[in-house]
Amino acid sequence: MAFLIKSMVGNPLKGMGFGGGEEKAEEETPKDPAAAAGMTREEYEEYQKQVVEEKMERDADFLHKKAERATLRVCLRDKYRLPKSEQDENMIQMAGDDVDVPEELLKMVDEDATEEEEKDSILGQMQNLQNMDMDQIKEKASATLTEIKTKAEEKCSVM
Repeated sequence: MAFLIKSMVGNPLKGMGFGGGEEKAEEETPKDPAAAAGMTREEYEEYQKQVVEEKMERDADFLHKKAERATLRVCLRDKYRLPKSEQDENMIQMAGDDVDVPEELLKMVDEDATEEEEKDSILGQMQNLQNMDMDQIKEKASATLTEIKTKAEEKCSVM
């Protein structure tokens, strides 16, 4: 009941300057961001400089990582003879010419290259033959031979 009377009488009186004085204290907020953060002006300026420097370092590291990835993509494109990307070349130029491929990625690419070379060589093919089941190979060869013979007999009247 008291709330109802206060809301009916308090709101019109508020505009006249009577009552409602406690709400003004809550509405006041410091206009200075340093005071809002609970620091002195000098501390706040030092903090802002530190934040800007950290952001610049993060951006530089991010740009460098992007350039390393672009360098790796260029190496892979050269290896597999794929078309070049202007976007990667621009990224490398933006970061500077001192960009190298990270060692971990370079090791991965080298391992893949050695595996492919082993598979492509004659010795690699021989090892693949050793891993296969010889009985299965004989069965396939005999099935293929009999299939060829039956087709030849159907087509050729001499046989």
